Amino acid sequence: MDPDLGTIPLTDRPLVVCDVDDVVLEFVTPFGAFLESRGHRLIPRSFRLHGNIVNVTDETIVEADVVTSLIETFFALQEEWQTPFAEAVEALGSISREADLVFLTAMPPKHTLARRQLLDRFGLCYPMIAADQAKGPLVNRLHGGRPLPVAFIDDMVSNLHSVGEHVPECLLVHLPPPVEIHKFALAAGDHVRKAQGWMEARAIIGAHITG
Repeated sequence: MDPDLGTIPLTDRPLVVCDVDDVVLEFVTPFGAFLESRGHRLIPRSFRLHGNIVNVTDETIVEADVVTSLIETFFALQEEWQTPFAEAVEALGSISREADLVFLTAMPPKHTLARRQLLDRFGLCYPMIAADQAKGPLVNRLHGGRPLPVAFIDDMVSNLHSVGEHVPECLLVHLPPPVEIHKFALAAGDHVRKAQGWMEARAIIGAHITG
C-alpha cells in the first residue's frame, strides 16, 4: 500500500530522513536472541537472513518460508526485543532541533502501531513512514524538490543508492551497526559518507544542514 505522505508535517527547515532497524533500533542482535529462544541460530555467512538461519539441534538450514514467518513474528513482538543504539536518542534529539526529522522504516505497514509505540517509549516521537517499497521514490515525494538541505541515513547500501538516484542533491549517510553480518555488505561508494556511530553521523549531518 502506498503511504500517505501528506500526513507528514514539514516546515521550512532542512529535512533528515532516517531508517530505523539497525540504525535507530538494534535489529540483528535482538533478532538473533529471538531466534535462539525458538530453537534457531543466525550464522552470518553472507549479507542476508534467508539461508543463514539454522536449527540449533542439527544446523540444517531453515526453510525460506519459515524464515519469513520468523521475521514477521519478530516485528509483531518488537516491543519485547528491540531497544535503541547507544547515543541514538541524544543524536536524533540534537538533529531535530535544526531540521525536520522523519523516520522511514522498511517494514510491513501492518506493524506500524507496534513500531510507533516502541519508538514513543524511548522518546523518539518523530513522524514515521512504514513501507516495504523502494525508499528513493518515497524520499523524493516527501522532499518534493524543495530548495532546502536534505539528508538520508540508512545501514543498507541499496537504500542509500535508491535515494541517491531519485534525490541526487541528498546527503547520503551510511551508518552500519557493529554486527558481523555487515562485514559481507557491499561498499557504499565514494558518494556516500560512512559514519562510525551516531556522534560522527550527527557531526556530518550538522555540517550539511547548517552549512
